[in-house]
Parts: sequence; structure tokens; C-alpha cells
Amino acid sequence: MVESTENNLKPPPLRIGELTIDRPTVLAPMAGLTDLPFRLLCARHGCGLVMTEVVNAQGVLRASSQTMCYLEACAQERPVGAQLYGSDPQVMAEAAARIEALGRFDLIDINCGCPVPKIVNKGAGVALMKQPGIIAEMIRLIRAAVDLPVTAKTRIGLSPDEVNISEVAHAIEEGGAQMLAIHARLAAVKHSGPADWDLMALIKSQRQIPIVGNGGIECAADAGAMRAATGVDGVMIGRAAVGNPWIFEEIIAMWEGRSFKPVSLEDRRRMIEEHLLNLIAHFEKKSEYHKRRRYGSEQSACRHFRTHLIKYLKGHPGIGKLIKHLEDIHSAGDVMVAVDDVLWPKSCSEQLASGA
Repeated sequence: MVESTENNLKPPPLRIGELTIDRPTVLAPMAGLTDLPFRLLCARHGCGLVMTEVVNAQGVLRASSQTMCYLEACAQERPVGAQLYGSDPQVMAEAAARIEALGRFDLIDINCGCPVPKIVNKGAGVALMKQPGIIAEMIRLIRAAVDLPVTAKTRIGLSPDEVNISEVAHAIEEGGAQMLAIHARLAAVKHSGPADWDLMALIKSQRQIPIVGNGGIECAADAGAMRAATGVDGVMIGRAAVGNPWIFEEIIAMWEGRSFKPVSLEDRRRMIEEHLLNLIAHFEKKSEYHKRRRYGSEQSACRHFRTHLIKYLKGHPGIGKLIKHLEDIHSAGDVMVAVDDVLWPKSCSEQLASGA
């Protein structure tokens, strides 16, 4: 148990416009990871606000099949935000209006921080940080187009010579955004190296809108440390939640001064199986959008699940063997046999030896 202290007491609710997040923890939008099945697990285990994968604004206007998959959502995960990327303020506003019309989402988030080349090369993502005025205009147009709260997510800058988060944060607030999430690293380093919490604290002191901190949180204690160091209004968890959706429960327990029971092997197995089966069902629904696929729904889901699976089993003996044989896993049954072999290697080998 992490004891509750003055530095890690539970923060007040996060207020984003008229939306109130009682548990100020946010699941970061992550391409290929924060689909509906994973968001549901995180919401159930204490996450106060979940985010979709990043969604292409042009794809929304075209109603492309892939984009509509990203916009699947349900009541059980709410509140949920839809994260949009694009470079044209008018297109972004029109896309936001269409997303609002779906009636599934509680806020619109603007991606101003993704460093992936295919997004940056379109003038979107973190490339927007080069043009704070465009960001402000984008927010103003989106605010005029929708009634939902509008938020933004950024980095602290592009490179050591382009650390302009103060200017960008000012533009975001002036444009009318109702919350700003900051990944406290440069785009150039992606996810490596220490996060600059000192700079995040400076931005928090300069701005009136809520600031949510992201970057450098690997465990519950880190969430408390970030709040103590920066005074942020909430914490956003990304990669640390992959394979560990329990992290949100652990953070809340820490804030409330309660003990958190370590996750048992049996609970871990149940979570893996539930996640996988929900993902298969999700892919079966996605087959409506994808008429021509190389693999069937179950095999596609199992392939997609690999990143989650490795994270769920990280640190367990036998994970190296599993990684080497990932290409041989084609079904839910294959996955669970492999999981049992990693979690209980001795018992499995004994069963094989006895012919059970």
C-alpha cells in the first residue's frame, strides 16, 4: 500500500466545461490500443475518462469504414472523448460536428502532440505546435460547431530548440479550450527519457483552464509524485495501462489511503481472457466495415492482441518463449494455452508429462 499523504491525497473532481470527472484519471489516446474493448476494461477498473484512438478528420467527413470503427463507443465506458487530428480548422470543425451528432461522446479532443511521421507530414499532430495561431483558430471553430467540451493534447515542444509549450498553451486557452493535457516530453524523443515535470508545473501556474499531466507515470506512486511536483488537475496514463488496467484502481486507492490488493495470477488470466473474447467480438462487428481481409475475425483479433498479451505477461518466466512463437497463435484457445504455460509453467509441463 502507498500511504496517503498531503502530496497524494485525492484531488478534487476534474471539471471540463459542464463535464465533471469524479476520478481525475484519464486514459491517453493510443493508436492501435485504445479501442472499445480496452477502454471498457479501463473504465471498469477506475479510469475517470477514456479516449478513443486518434481519428482522422478527413476520414470522418468521408465516413470511411476504418474511421467509423474507431468511433465505436458505448454507454458503459462513458465519459469518453473522441480525439481528432487534422490540419485544416474548418475540416476539423465539420468533423467534430459529425462526431457530436453520433451521440456517443462527451468531449472532442484535438491532437496537437502526435509525433508519428504520417500524421506530422500532413501538418497535423505535433506539427500544429509550429503554428499556435492555427491551433487557436481550430479551437474557436470547433467550439462554434459543437456543444461538447473541447480539449487539446500537446507535447512540450518539437525539439530542444523548439520548446514553445508556453506559447501554445496560451493559444489553446485563448482559443477557448476547456482542458489541456500535456505530455511532458519533446516530440523528438517520443516516449524515451525523463518527463519535464518542472516545465509542466510552470504551465500549470500560468493557465486558468485545467491541466492534465502525462508522461513519466509508470505506477500509482508516480501519479502522486507528478501531482506533488506540478499541481496538475488530473493525470493521464498511456503505456503504463497497457497490460495493467488495474493501475487506475491502484491510483484511486492511493489517493483514498486504502490498500490495493496485488493482482493474482488467476485474476490476470481472467482479465486476459475477457479482454481477448471482447476483442474478438469487436472484430466480428468490424467485419461489417472490412469486407476483404486476409484473416478471419478471431485470427485478426489474436494478432491485434499481441501487444496487450506481452504487456499482461511482462516479467513472468516463459514470456521470451511466447514471444518467439507468436506467429503460431491463431485462435483464442491458442492464446490461453500459451498464457497458462507462462503463468503456470511447472503445472503445464507436469500435465503434458502425465498425458493429461
